[in-house]
Amino acid sequence: MSQKIAFQGELGAYGHEACVQARPTFAPLPCATFEDAIEAVRKGDADLGMIAVENSTYGRVADVHSLLPESGLHIVDETFVRVHINLLTVPGAKTADVKTAMSHTVLLGQCRDFLREHGITTLVGADTAGSAMHVAELGDPALGALASELAAHIYGLDVAARHIEDHDRNTTRFLVMAREPDYKMRGNHGMMTSFVFRVRNIPAALYKAMGGFATNSVNMTKLESYMVGGAFTATQFYAEIEGHPDDRNVQLALEELTYFTDHLQIMGVYPAAARRHEKPASAPRTAH
Repeated sequence: MSQKIAFQGELGAYGHEACVQARPTFAPLPCATFEDAIEAVRKGDADLGMIAVENSTYGRVADVHSLLPESGLHIVDETFVRVHINLLTVPGAKTADVKTAMSHTVLLGQCRDFLREHGITTLVGADTAGSAMHVAELGDPALGALASELAAHIYGLDVAARHIEDHDRNTTRFLVMAREPDYKMRGNHGMMTSFVFRVRNIPAALYKAMGGFATNSVNMTKLESYMVGGAFTATQFYAEIEGHPDDRNVQLALEELTYFTDHLQIMGVYPAAARRHEKPASAPRTAH
């Protein structure tokens, strides 16, 4: 029996694309929500979970950083998906035939220039792949969907226009979650360590906590705060650094961090993706 990887959305969603990209031999398991995808891994219905955490245009995915520490899962990999948006139609239809485009509200907002140029009105759908499914089921050449080419392949639709997004560098980052950590992995492009912590209630605690990373030459690539437990005074931080806990400079930095925190939880140690340091190339927009 093949291994499974759970993701949020319908088949053909960008989360599905991330699964194909990062774990092509795994069978995709679509889930309604991120919570459902996490629970599928926890229960053993899936071996891995693919969780979207941030987008280069819209920032952090809402609530995901509070979900991950409570999930009991561990980050074992990351992958970056270039979000190419395409106008999908029923077979034989052209861009000029489309009067209304359906998709998730975020994608509709990312294609304003193209939609205005072609006089296409918008219709909000629950998600991108679900919109593609609806277009395929309805069979109306006047209704198109904004979604991935993978969705076009799955639901038997034509790609009337490719790469119609307004911003040519729109990328979503996903984390691969597993029930057990894997600290033995080493990546060709370096390692990343993710963790959450809460500082002690002492003056300048956060400033002092960060000092150990600077003095030990550990590059911190992300530091975000969010409230926990519904209290304005209970703040937790999510951080990502370059390096592995076995590296001496990372060891020293984390040891110093413990002096100024009352909670520290390693979320995962995983290879840095090759695309982490790449500059996405522009893709030409095509329509017919």
